[in-house]
Amino acid sequence: MRRSRLSATLAAFVLALSGLVTGNAEAANLLTNPGFEAGSLSGWTCSGATTVSTPVHGGSYALAATPVGADYAQCSQTVSVQPNTTYTVSAWVRGNPVYLGITGGASTWSGNSGAYNQLQLTFTTGNQTSAQLYLHGWYGAGTYYADDVVLDGPGGSTPGTPGAPATPATGAVTNTSIALTWGASAGTVTGYRVYEGGTVVATVTGTSATVGGLKACETHSYSVAAYNSAGESPKSGTTSATTTGCVDTGLPKHALVGYLHASFANGSGYVRMADVPAAWDIIDLAFGEPTSVTSGDIRFTRCPVAECPNVESDADFTAAIKAKQAQGKKVVISIGGQNGQVQLTTAAARDKFVSSVSAIIDKYGLNGLDIDFEGHSLSLNAGDSDFRNPTTPVIVNLISALKTLKAKYGSGFVLTMAPETFFVQVGYQFYGGTSAGDARTGAYLPVIHALRDSLTVLHVQDYNSGPVMGLDNQYHNMGGADFHIAMTDMLKAGFTVANTGQFFPGLRPDQIAVGLPAAVSAGNGYTSPADVQTAVNCLVKGSGCGSYALRGGTSPALRGLMTWSINWDKYYNWEFQNSHEPFLNSLP
Repeated sequence: MRRSRLSATLAAFVLALSGLVTGNAEAANLLTNPGFEAGSLSGWTCSGATTVSTPVHGGSYALAATPVGADYAQCSQTVSVQPNTTYTVSAWVRGNPVYLGITGGASTWSGNSGAYNQLQLTFTTGNQTSAQLYLHGWYGAGTYYADDVVLDGPGGSTPGTPGAPATPATGAVTNTSIALTWGASAGTVTGYRVYEGGTVVATVTGTSATVGGLKACETHSYSVAAYNSAGESPKSGTTSATTTGCVDTGLPKHALVGYLHASFANGSGYVRMADVPAAWDIIDLAFGEPTSVTSGDIRFTRCPVAECPNVESDADFTAAIKAKQAQGKKVVISIGGQNGQVQLTTAAARDKFVSSVSAIIDKYGLNGLDIDFEGHSLSLNAGDSDFRNPTTPVIVNLISALKTLKAKYGSGFVLTMAPETFFVQVGYQFYGGTSAGDARTGAYLPVIHALRDSLTVLHVQDYNSGPVMGLDNQYHNMGGADFHIAMTDMLKAGFTVANTGQFFPGLRPDQIAVGLPAAVSAGNGYTSPADVQTAVNCLVKGSGCGSYALRGGTSPALRGLMTWSINWDKYYNWEFQNSHEPFLNSLP
């Protein structure tokens, strides 16, 4: 959230996008032994090459190849592909001139370099069902190195294998199981394997399966592949479902969430807690900020009289919070914001975060916590490329702190998050932990994933954003219904995380709200009430979606709308509240 109109990460976001390449909604690295971690050239056809343990880009091994005479030390690999489909290719290379390309197609190269740098390209297949990727050096130019090679996109079929099954549909769901059905594959089929990520969770001979042994209120994502004696088909599309048994949050089905400038005025004027209209279901107090970036010591200082002449006393403020809660409203402390950079680099900072946030919650009797980490609060260390098992201290310590707070206050604890698109949806194209570009891209994904079963609402800021690629592999720009539809659909459907081959499972719709600026002065990307409601009708009912096809299906339980801020809405005569509260109440 902003104390000014411009995003701290917007410029970096636009720069990062300028170097990105197109991905596919169901993309995966098709190469065998892509990082040479077998310690051999298994899967590759090479001349003048071997594997080495240094220098490497990632893992334990890399390719080293030395052109000799008329030979330029080519290594290649042929994979099955689908016709008329776009693929992305990349490799980390070092040393003498190195060429990366597709036989008969696109290629690129880099010159002499003493450090690893990434080569990238895209190519589109014609009627072909296979493609050959190659790396090579140049005549007599000396040894080159390559590592972490990627050919990203949907796989083709080995001759004789079945076709891909249809995307599974969800059937009966209980506290401990999810039933799935799917359309049969073409060709001879021995059976089907149900996958969660890369793990087989069921094997059946028919076109339905029930995955059991699950926990209540968990979201799972599944795909299906057919197999026979010749091999396995490409995987189907992915579908997500949530087991039943979720704890009642006490929120209305469709809620209005707003930030209240409790520690500053920001030109929009101060609004006393008692004067916040009853339309607002979650009130986020902005902001708790650290005493220093790495201290973990969070302080909440209420707006001074000099800036907010009408500020109420602490006693009146606390009494007004209790009155809101008596009406069924939730009041939480929001940590961070534009100026509140928080980096929990040590265990001591983590523990201080827990104790200081607890002190704020206890002092005012709050319902929970909102994480609004922006700027440089979260980033991923080089090589931290698995969002499911993060290793970066600022990520690991934040996850630990939030789990501790949730355990301390119990199931009624409200936990919300307000990341920018840069830290969430851009992870579809570009993930910071893969050591390519801005280390902050997608950095919220491991936090969201680790807390998904404790998360009350995720309301990504659909503003102060550059263009973002959606699951349709098209760029979407803020300020219209299309942007909110595409960005929210990503959160519901889930998506493949760039350069990792890992799938980020979608969230439950009741965990998702759309984040918006209340007015033109509140942030870039203001969207008219009519366009906001067009987007919500698409997401909830499937109507008015334009040319966009929802990958995650409709979301009748979509939690609602968040805005920055209540203060700015009051300044503009309550346009946001008056337009959207009755609209949300009218939804099924």
